[in-house]
Amino acid sequence: MSLQDDLAAVKRCLEDLVRTVGQLERSITAEGGVVPSSPTTSRPENLVTIPDTPYDSGLWTDTDDEGLGARDRHAP
Repeated sequence: MSLQDDLAAVKRCLEDLVRTVGQLERSITAEGGVVPSSPTTSRPENLVTIPDTPYDSGLWTDTDDEGLGARDRHAP
């Protein structure tokens, strides 16, 4: 398939999707349901707050700086 054929197929699928969603909204409205204007998002209960204070530098004594190499060696 050429790029034009692919684009035409995607356009047809998108038009079908829009038409189907419209039909679904109309059927929900006809049944007396309420169509939500936007999906509801709820915050997960198990969120962890990350403090803005810097971490203890003692935790990173034996690590390399990512992408920079080891502290006591030079790049080739």
